[in-house]
Amino acid sequence: MAAKDLFHDAVKRALQKEQWQITADPLIVKIEGVRFEVDLGADKVIAAEKSEQKIAVEIKSFLNNSAIADFHVALGQFLNYRLALQMTENDRNLYLAVPFDTFNVFFSRSICSTSDRRL
Repeated sequence: MAAKDLFHDAVKRALQKEQWQITADPLIVKIEGVRFEVDLGADKVIAAEKSEQKIAVEIKSFLNNSAIADFHVALGQFLNYRLALQMTENDRNLYLAVPFDTFNVFFSRSICSTSDRRL
């Protein structure tokens, strides 16, 4: 099992505060003998719609000297995890959790901006 990111517990508590039930810590996805570990899996029941939302959250601290190097690592993992989830749990949306400062300083740059904030 990989080491947890510095903000892992803070993200987990924030999801729980918003009524998400943590169903996996980490969420294990296996494709053709390859094992992926997404940091968190969570479900939330929407009573009014009588349906369930499912998410997976990859948490990245962005603590290295090079934000672009951290971004490349995060993006590579995100794309691999997204493909694996599409193959196994197509109803689960994948999110990338980063610190506020990283989001405001790095992800607001045009190189990182997309119309879909989930990359």
